[in-house]
Amino acid sequence: MPNPEDIVDRGFLEARGKLLEVAAFLDRAERYGRADDYRVVALKKALATLSDSASASQRADAFLRAMSDPTEQPLDRATTGPAAGAWQQSTE
Repeated sequence: MPNPEDIVDRGFLEARGKLLEVAAFLDRAERYGRADDYRVVALKKALATLSDSASASQRADAFLRAMSDPTEQPLDRATTGPAAGAWQQSTE
C-alpha cells in the first residue's frame, strides 16, 4: 500500500504528461477540422467528468461510462469493424 503522502509525488508528472498528450491531440483534431468527429466529441464529454465534483472518487467509472454505449438492448449484428473506443449513435 503506498504511503498517502507519496501519491501525488509518484503520480503527478505521469498524469500531467498524459493530459498534455490529450490537449495536443484535441488541438490537432481542431486544426485539421475533425473536432466534430464522434470520438473527439465523446472524449471531450468524458473529460468534463474529471472535474465534476459530483463524480469525485468515481471519476474513472464516470469517464468510462461517458465513452461507452448507453443502450441496453443488444444489436442483431455488429455495425462497425474494429472497436472505436467511443460510442457512436447509429444513424439507422
